Amino acid sequence: MVIRVLIVDDHAIVRAGLRLLLEAEDDVSVEDEAGSAEEAVRKARLHKPDVVLLDIAMPGRSGLDAAPEIRQAAPQAKLLVLSMQDGPSYVREAFACGVSGYLLKDAADEELIAAVREVAAGRRYLYPTLGARIATAVAEAETRAAADPLSEREREVLRLLALGHTNQEIARMLYISVRTAETHRAHIMLKLRISTRAELVRYALAQGLLAQDETTA
Repeated sequence: MVIRVLIVDDHAIVRAGLRLLLEAEDDVSVEDEAGSAEEAVRKARLHKPDVVLLDIAMPGRSGLDAAPEIRQAAPQAKLLVLSMQDGPSYVREAFACGVSGYLLKDAADEELIAAVREVAAGRRYLYPTLGARIATAVAEAETRAAADPLSEREREVLRLLALGHTNQEIARMLYISVRTAETHRAHIMLKLRISTRAELVRYALAQGLLAQDETTA
């Protein structure tokens, strides 16, 4: 089986290099190239490739913005991101958009070929160093959540409660309903396992949510 590939990148020299690399393989054929998101959708619809090699950062719309349209234009195509963007948030967003693989542009030639074959076979591919970074980011997020289980809005409410404001005042200050303010307060008490305002104040101070001289009697 020959894997038919559409290359999507806004740099012509990058597309040319990728074409040479891919077409050196007996089981890979480059069907076409695209230099923008719009062109990628159009050519995916035309050629119905097996794999779309997709850059993220392009003028106008990004590759991830176009990913759902590309998948709609060529439902059988597997999307393989090839990008300089190495942040865990980009990787998570890419897979949420339906891509099958994520590879960095500094990858070795053989890694690119392996990734194309993996996604063409219906498997997921993630550049090894990215997997380690994502695991680290998840662990750090879990550590932060364990240290402070409150959401940003709950932290706002906590600060105002610690300063002595009533539910009605908090609702007015945050442009929420009194019922919502009461719900936030109940969740805060439950999550922190506290029941008095004095405990609220101590927690708020420990988290740096208010200065010592801001507290009220």
